[in-house]
Amino acid sequence: MTDIFATSSGELHRLTEFAEGCWAHLTDPEPDEINSVLDFFAIDTDFIKAALDEEESPHIEHEDCGTLIMVDIPIVQPDEKSFLYTTLPLGIILCGKGIVTICLKETAIINDFMEGRVRSFSVNKKYRFLLQILYRNASKFLQYLKQIDKASSVVESELHKSMKNRELIQMLRLEKSLVYFSTSLTGNELVLEKLLRTSSLTRYPDDEDLLEDVIIENKQAIEMCTIYRDILSGTMDAYASVISNNLNIVMKLLASVTILLSVPQIIYSLFGMNTGVPFEGTSSGFWIVLGISVVVTLAVAFVMWIKKMF
Repeated sequence: MTDIFATSSGELHRLTEFAEGCWAHLTDPEPDEINSVLDFFAIDTDFIKAALDEEESPHIEHEDCGTLIMVDIPIVQPDEKSFLYTTLPLGIILCGKGIVTICLKETAIINDFMEGRVRSFSVNKKYRFLLQILYRNASKFLQYLKQIDKASSVVESELHKSMKNRELIQMLRLEKSLVYFSTSLTGNELVLEKLLRTSSLTRYPDDEDLLEDVIIENKQAIEMCTIYRDILSGTMDAYASVISNNLNIVMKLLASVTILLSVPQIIYSLFGMNTGVPFEGTSSGFWIVLGISVVVTLAVAFVMWIKKMF
């Protein structure tokens, strides 16, 4: 799908066809859409291929036709009965005729721009537009990191009363999300540092401050991601030990009950042999044997209680 926009009189307008100085956003484009973008903007085909590659890492490419900035953006994917936070490449191409952004899936970051939720936004200021996307991207990482932290707290409260693997698997899924975020944020940091050293792009006076804000926001996301990973990893190890300990307590209790049940069984077996046994000729023999088994069982239970086997 192709969405085309232009800024006039300080407002964003949707266009039906390409125009000089426009912004074109491609979401999982068809071949004919790709060809029309290549024809109008006269950009390198490799730029489009790189942006549509799920495994593409963040980087910057400079060619005569324009500049490609690849960054990773956070997305949420459904995963069985839960969800998984992961990342996806976003390609931003700055060229002579305008701006082209490409992503394999619809993303909230670009939607905020298309729906006018970003202030002081102009397609005509390409470099500032790029920085605004990067700033929005870093903010989205921070937002999802806070959601991961809340989700881990909910799972942690369930782990207090659980001896199953379901909660640990959920924690493992969250830790996996943090690994994706950490890798992507580190790659994005390299892109930002390269932008800071790049002088080939046209900048406005306030752009340097905005770039520094983006770098600070990205570093904050990296620090938060590292802290959450350490906490989550320690929590998983601790609760794995707790679950194992709970299982040991249950097994200990079952073993104690088995020992207690075996005491009367031994006594009944002795008095049930096909030879002469005490009390076999008395009418109260059954009750005497029953009393002996109860007394011995209570004595064994008392000893086990003293030894803290319950």
